[in-house]
Amino acid sequence: MIAICEFTFTACLCVLGWGAKLRHVTLLNDLVCTEMKVLQQNDELMTAEGILLEHLPKSFQVYGHLYAYNRNKQSTIQVVVDTWPDFKVIICRPDPRQEFGFTPEMTMYCKESKDGHALKEILMKDSLFNWSSNINGGCDISHTSILQEVSLNREVNYRSLALTRLLHLPNRSHLVKPAIDSGLESRISSLELCHAHLVNQTWKFGGTQQGYNYIAFLISNFPTYCITDNEGQPISWLLVYEYLALGVLYTMPKHRKRGFAKALIQTMAQRLFDQDYPVFCYIEEDNMASYKLFKSLGFIEEPSYRELWFEFNF
Repeated sequence: MIAICEFTFTACLCVLGWGAKLRHVTLLNDLVCTEMKVLQQNDELMTAEGILLEHLPKSFQVYGHLYAYNRNKQSTIQVVVDTWPDFKVIICRPDPRQEFGFTPEMTMYCKESKDGHALKEILMKDSLFNWSSNINGGCDISHTSILQEVSLNREVNYRSLALTRLLHLPNRSHLVKPAIDSGLESRISSLELCHAHLVNQTWKFGGTQQGYNYIAFLISNFPTYCITDNEGQPISWLLVYEYLALGVLYTMPKHRKRGFAKALIQTMAQRLFDQDYPVFCYIEEDNMASYKLFKSLGFIEEPSYRELWFEFNF
């Protein structure tokens, strides 16, 4: 359930052994005990959102989760901080009180690069996750060594899935608006739940029951747009992830190079701006076609940031 388009899986398996045992002792000796806090009160969650707003665009993923949660969108996450209210690390973890037909993503953000120690500490807490389950998520690439160290000490396998660029529209004035002819505009509509199977079958991470359940969750709870053919069947579509990034952009091969993707991105961006939502996306680093597409529409890249998508217990 990752970012926007066509990711390539790169296995980075960790070998366990005596070295892992030694590193476990070293890591535990380094840690200073603090109590993590689950944010449950509305005022706490709104305060956290406001703090993350000051750290945009790098905080977009966790900010998007909180923004949606605070506006009563259906959510799969629970928000955890290392300390409160002056937190260094904030994590959106799968809500342990709920069950889903798919694996929710974990996202995390450190306010400062020097806060890696606090991130390592909270990731080592037994109560943070069910470490026997599959865990996937995203974070700043600078935390790669911490993820690897935690996987060794917890004796769970780890791999990086993708490295992505962060692009966003700071405001409506940045959006380039290509002309959309009236015939095409009349064919733009929202996806229906009955389209979840089609989207799942064409999605790189789909084709499974979990994939179908996730796509159905997004269609049921977040904005979507599609362009239909003469029979009313979707031939191009765009969804929004739970953390509000644009994603699952796809056009059927025989209908490509007709400006459908541009029309959908423009229409979705305008809708999100109308609702005061942020507009951003993650694009795999070597996916130049998508990168050029979003740049042509006015999206700005955050050049100093790369989002790492990773997985434990795969």
